[in-house]
Amino acid sequence: MIEILARGRAKARMPRTLILEPTRELAAQVAESFERYGNYHKLSMALLIGGVSFDDQDKKLDRGVDVLIATPGRLLDHFERGKLMMTRRADSVIDEADRMLDMGFIPDVERIAKLTPFTRQTLFYSATMPPEIQRLTDQFLSSPVRVEVSRPATAATTIKQIAVTVPGGDWSKRESLRRLIREHDVKKRHRFSAIANAMVDVLAKSLQKHGFSAAPLHGDLDQSVRTRTLEAFRAGEIAILVASDVAARGLDIPAVSHIFNSTYPSSLTTTSIVIGRTGRAGRIGHAFMLVGPARRKKRRSDREADRVAN
Repeated sequence: MIEILARGRAKARMPRTLILEPTRELAAQVAESFERYGNYHKLSMALLIGGVSFDDQDKKLDRGVDVLIATPGRLLDHFERGKLMMTRRADSVIDEADRMLDMGFIPDVERIAKLTPFTRQTLFYSATMPPEIQRLTDQFLSSPVRVEVSRPATAATTIKQIAVTVPGGDWSKRESLRRLIREHDVKKRHRFSAIANAMVDVLAKSLQKHGFSAAPLHGDLDQSVRTRTLEAFRAGEIAILVASDVAARGLDIPAVSHIFNSTYPSSLTTTSIVIGRTGRAGRIGHAFMLVGPARRKKRRSDREADRVAN
């Protein structure tokens, strides 16, 4: 994409390439990559995400940008304010399409796709291909080529997966997490996962109370706080990042040594995506799943139902 863009020029308010991301963190991550890879091509870029002033974003759009990296909501805000035109033929990238679905962005993605010219080239990136995403590709892509780099819902062979039985409720889980950290003497960075944002805050405060270097990451936090937290984690200033599944998926954080799932994921696919933050680039990773009484009971009943059926 960068090589193609280097052959042309940007026009005011008419981006040449559009990259859609489901979260602010992923959008910022892609923007950093673009600056690094496009360093010698003198290409312009605008990052449109919430929690940031409209004025600075408007100025960049007025000058014209080669690459527009945005979350769906903020992009539509600019369009409705008349600050952005989508009529120029532009390549479009829909990144983390299945996560767009999980977060309820598909209506926005459909609207944005309808605003762009039919002659565009569109690239969908998705860890899974549920029926709703397949419908989108059928609707907006013409004779698409499908490329799969690995089988769905598979984890890297470099990840050692361990199930840990927890006898009680939330307090017992928190105690078990602290014990696991101490037992494994983990000196590198970690990532904990919880489903609800409120649970993330509770877990982070519990770890801090017991002397661990931990910080929460979820969608209810102010954007400046989220940005500082991620930067501190990447720099090693924070040892433990306590994140919701939604916040954690897709983040590119080098050298994460351990993943701890404090709540049971909703699907095998979610599990493989979340634990995929570790065991990267040939490194060995460890993924722990804490299983409480309710989940063990459900698993036993599921096995009993299978045995009766068979």
